[in-house]
Amino acid sequence: MKAKKRGMGTVEVVIILAVLVGIALIFREAITNFVERIIDGTLNDQSILEKLRID
Repeated sequence: MKAKKRGMGTVEVVIILAVLVGIALIFREAITNFVERIIDGTLNDQSILEKLRID
């Protein structure tokens, strides 16, 4: 009798994580530059900081 497999197995999760880590390593510099631009744009914009400020 065949047992039906449901859900994702450990091997599939490990493969997906390995691919994601590989992509992150390949595009590490581009990802870092993108995040730095977002952070700089947000933290250097006084109107955003004023909206976040708690009285």
